[in-house]
Amino acid sequence: MAVTPASAGWTYSGLTVVTLAPGESHTLATGSSETLVFPLSGGCVVTTEATTFEVAGRSSVFEAPTDFVYVPRDATAEVVSEAGAKLAFPSAVCERRLPARYVPAADTQVELRGAGTCSRQVNNFATPAVFEADRLIACEVLTPGGNWSSYPPHKHDEVRDGECELEEIYYFEVAGDGMAYQRVYGTPERPIDILEEVRTGDVVLIPHGWHGPSMATPGYDLYYLNVMAGPGATREWLISDDPDHGWIRETWEHEPVDPRLPFYR
Repeated sequence: MAVTPASAGWTYSGLTVVTLAPGESHTLATGSSETLVFPLSGGCVVTTEATTFEVAGRSSVFEAPTDFVYVPRDATAEVVSEAGAKLAFPSAVCERRLPARYVPAADTQVELRGAGTCSRQVNNFATPAVFEADRLIACEVLTPGGNWSSYPPHKHDEVRDGECELEEIYYFEVAGDGMAYQRVYGTPERPIDILEEVRTGDVVLIPHGWHGPSMATPGYDLYYLNVMAGPGATREWLISDDPDHGWIRETWEHEPVDPRLPFYR
């Protein structure tokens, strides 16, 4: 699976997911994009910029956060997995060339967001407050079965007070043989209308508009990887709630967080 700015019809955000058989290798050429080597399952060894990084990875997205490697633009990396792995390569077209580096799983900031049936877990591994990049912003969200996340619906498609412009990719995995649903809808000026069933390996692109909820069906936990980038001079993640539904946040102070969270105990 590969989403490039050209295939998406936008300018910055990209994501490739590759599955390596045991002993198989993959050559990553970043071109104009800063890129992460980010395990979804399994581990790997990454060699780039004359340095080799050992990436332990994890057994699955539902079991633990992961370590990863940042590869700068205009670089080549050789990625090898002795035992086999599923690897994501989130990317963003950028200008600055930062150094290659390894980031341990312990640096991931795990946040519990929402309450009640809106409870979810956000793993902030490459968000502006915790990780230096030129344009790339990425996080992963885990939602217990039956809960709603990316809610209330929000958007980030224009530059105004409290909002910035970001293209966004959602990559999904669903526990077991389950399914989930993703909603995206627009404004009168920029219409878009999506309600999609998603399963493991599916992707939803969000060029603009309100997005949410991401709906985990009962009995099946939901994971998604968010990849974002935009034209702003400052790397930031500012969102606006749909004014018809923003009041939902006020109800959370009277509800407990779902006791199934956090996923990693």
